[in-house]
Amino acid sequence: MKRLYPGIVWDKRGDGKSLYLTFDDGPTPAVTEHVLDILDQYKAKATFFCLGRNVERHREVYQSIIDRGHSTGNHTYSHLKGWKSADTEYFNDIGLAGQHIRSFLFRPPYGQIRRSQIRYLKEKYRIVLWDVMSHDYNHRISKERSLRAVLRYAREGSIIVFHDSEKAWNKLQFILPRLLEYFSAKGFTFEVI
Repeated sequence: MKRLYPGIVWDKRGDGKSLYLTFDDGPTPAVTEHVLDILDQYKAKATFFCLGRNVERHREVYQSIIDRGHSTGNHTYSHLKGWKSADTEYFNDIGLAGQHIRSFLFRPPYGQIRRSQIRYLKEKYRIVLWDVMSHDYNHRISKERSLRAVLRYAREGSIIVFHDSEKAWNKLQFILPRLLEYFSAKGFTFEVI
């Protein structure tokens, strides 16, 4: 995939013992606030790829993300799939989100983005995907299995995807502190992108 989509950030190798936790689809008031509290306990920083409609509804939670030293990115306004959207519709949705999210980072929902969209968006954004998916949203995968997979595949410079959503919360509240504990004990830091 990396060869098919050059110019996209998949990981940050070469940055030493750092991991890059990312959270998609928020802010979601109760969930995002709990995530922020857990991150604070471990002095961990993260990057939140927010939906414009959620930022518009929950400005105070979005501001809390920034005030606590985390970074944010554009995740479209309404969670459009790039593969199924006309370029003009997709770019307009991203622009609408950009009215609420001040960031040069962009993550396409579902990781779905066409080459034409990449070419256009690279002029304004740093497009960020990932190399480790937590599957915290998938109810067919147990929280234990999700945790084992993240611990197994994450390595120096990995960008790990979580979701600060109600759908993922039960699994996320199990996985996140254990991941932070495990990698903190190994001397890793958790940085913003």
